[in-house]
Amino acid sequence: MLPHELAVSLDLPKRAMALVLAGGRGSRLLNLTDRRAKPAVYFGGKFRIIDFALSNCLNSGIRRIGVLTQYKSHSLMRHIQRGWGFLRGELNEFVDVMPAQQRLNESNWYQGTADAVHQSQDIIASYRPKYLVILAGDHIYKMNYALALAEHAAHGKPCSVACIEVPRLDARGFGVMAVNEDNLITAFEEKPLDPPCLPDNPDRALASMGVYIFDTDYLFNELSCDAGNPESSHDFGKDIIPRIVARGEAMAHRFEQSAVGTRLGEAPYWRDVGTIDAYWDANIDLTATDPLLNLYDERWPIWTYQPQLPPAKFVHNTEDRRGLALESLVSGGCIVSGHVERSLMFSGVRVHSHAEVHWSVLLPNVQVGRGAKIRRAIIDRGCVIPDGMVIGEDPEQDGERFLCTETGITLVTRQMIARLTA
Repeated sequence: MLPHELAVSLDLPKRAMALVLAGGRGSRLLNLTDRRAKPAVYFGGKFRIIDFALSNCLNSGIRRIGVLTQYKSHSLMRHIQRGWGFLRGELNEFVDVMPAQQRLNESNWYQGTADAVHQSQDIIASYRPKYLVILAGDHIYKMNYALALAEHAAHGKPCSVACIEVPRLDARGFGVMAVNEDNLITAFEEKPLDPPCLPDNPDRALASMGVYIFDTDYLFNELSCDAGNPESSHDFGKDIIPRIVARGEAMAHRFEQSAVGTRLGEAPYWRDVGTIDAYWDANIDLTATDPLLNLYDERWPIWTYQPQLPPAKFVHNTEDRRGLALESLVSGGCIVSGHVERSLMFSGVRVHSHAEVHWSVLLPNVQVGRGAKIRRAIIDRGCVIPDGMVIGEDPEQDGERFLCTETGITLVTRQMIARLTA
């Protein structure tokens, strides 16, 4: 790369604006999204899901970010206000929350992901970005968007779609694309029953990551045309991308070209934690000695808001009463007097004497009562588990009291506990 070409490439993030689509219900997470949007769901001991997309922006040099919210957004907006207010407006950097506000039509909220961007088009235009990076706010991954931007600018097409290889049958839940030898997207279908395979591998498919890069003026024109189409669902994956693909104007960006922290010989890490089982699995994996997702990489930190809390504490040291945590993540403000193993504890959790917690995810301010036993469970924020309660050992009993998945993960919320103790 010539010096002037390198300078242009390094300047691309400053000419771009990222839009994080954070208005989704996340209904497959069931009761975890009763009070919060999916991007605001807790993850990894101290983070929210949206922190990964926002941190990718910051670490990639994109410091103009809009977060489009709609569904039960108070928790998300409060988190962004508290944790992401450190950017400097006088340096033209910001994280702006853009709630649904019926700017174009006073009778409609956001009708789809594309409509969400269209309704905020006047705000976006005021910042005059050359490129728009559209991001789903509900996935866990580390990606250098600057590299994707550089590829987008180099190939000269007005649209790029980031993609990842997945098992073909797993691709049924995603947008799936077919590409030619130059990575031009030749076909795109949202959630197909029979996903097309890769030309050289019948068991793999290319799935959209929900990451799109557009030339701004081009996207605005597409959104205006889409808004006037009464048959459109106004969604990027269902409407905008297929139409652009049909005109031969969309390129695929392979995630392995911009993924951060990929280990030699392994696929890049990307997770849609959209189900209870997937959410539990991704969190519990972090307790492994060498987890698939590295949260300890100081070169690519994950930023977040965290309250000012004292260090975690483990109390008592007698044979029958010893606070202990093995292969676990324990956050600030936790006090452990019982036994914790292969579990993840968010801030302010209390595990009282003789209690046992195994292979479980405890969200902030959970209290596990004396002598209680918890196994393979997700305990929502603020739950107080009564003394002696057993969770995760009797599927039939758990099914009557709580929510259980087919694989045996138990979800417990405050409302469920309240019904038992009423």
